[in-house]
Amino acid sequence: MSTPYSFKIYNSTAQLPVQWNDLAVSTIFLSKKYLEVLEKTSPGNMVCHFIGIFENDILVGIALSQFLDLNKLESFGERDKCIKTAVRNFVFRNFGSHVLVIGNNMLTGQNSYALSDTIDKKRALQALNSATTELKKMFKSKGKKIHITTYKDFDKEEINHFAIPEFENDYQFSTQPNMVFAINGNWKSEQDYIDSLSKKYRDQYKRARKKANVIEKRKLHLEDIIALEDTIYNLYIHVAKNAPFNTFFLPKNHFRTFKEIFKDKFLFYGYFINEKLIGFNTLIKNGTVMDTYFLGYNESIQREKMLYLNMLYDMIAYSINKGFKEIVFARTALEIKSSVGAKPVKMYGFIAHSNPIVNSYMPKIFKYLEPETIWQERNPFK
Repeated sequence: MSTPYSFKIYNSTAQLPVQWNDLAVSTIFLSKKYLEVLEKTSPGNMVCHFIGIFENDILVGIALSQFLDLNKLESFGERDKCIKTAVRNFVFRNFGSHVLVIGNNMLTGQNSYALSDTIDKKRALQALNSATTELKKMFKSKGKKIHITTYKDFDKEEINHFAIPEFENDYQFSTQPNMVFAINGNWKSEQDYIDSLSKKYRDQYKRARKKANVIEKRKLHLEDIIALEDTIYNLYIHVAKNAPFNTFFLPKNHFRTFKEIFKDKFLFYGYFINEKLIGFNTLIKNGTVMDTYFLGYNESIQREKMLYLNMLYDMIAYSINKGFKEIVFARTALEIKSSVGAKPVKMYGFIAHSNPIVNSYMPKIFKYLEPETIWQERNPFK
């Protein structure tokens, strides 16, 4: 079927149509401001493009693409030194070093596109697919052949819109879930949350808080973030490199730039012992949703003081106090997030390899690309 929609590809936020933000209401991560953060401080191995979908001359859809060059990474993550990691690194280096993501590889959730209510979603996805083909041609003309194309992070309702011929040869996958914490409408304070926990998890809360009583938590302002930039970066890199798998590293000025552009919508909390920064976390106010962002810490202190768990409790307390409806805790550390009350939301995506033979093996290859996580779900509430 022919599509009534056309597309335009932009490589800078200065070129975006004036109506862009009218469509970026579902998530702050498609707003001009956020795209400006990406434009100014995206990882060194990433190139972003912004896609407008038009009906006649009216903007009816917006989307984000990220090109990742995995050859530019010195490490995919240093934690797992096993044969499976070696295989995965070999697969990426040789078959998948140029990845085109439709969506945001730095976040969890549907931050790929936003469409107007009037639009035919399936036809809009056809237009998005055409834009993807055009992007591949653009990269090829610069000597960068795209190996892997992926559309990521849709819930089970949204993924149904991809049931069109354009995606029939793509492998539909499901990765680690998004951990989402729903805030009970009756909770007005952190104490209400604590009261709702079963005894075992109330004890966990008390134990964690007691361990961290020497730690001072402070909200950091722009000038603090700038002054502590080197320490912040070292704490971030420590955590990032210990992740089982990584496709990018943030540049040093990322948090400062985020604060400059987003001001009070971007929260940066530092954790100190004797005036020394030993950890931090960041939050982004996204409408009624609180999105957790990157964090960093000193590993030995993290273990001893249960710092990560304390950070989760702090995020919950703040979000309850400020009247947010839910917290997106994203992927990784599933069990500990589950132990504070977050629930897994299954996420889906599509992936395809440019080589048809390799693509036919994608269901097998994917097991190496996305290692399965074994974890136990907890329910901390009474």
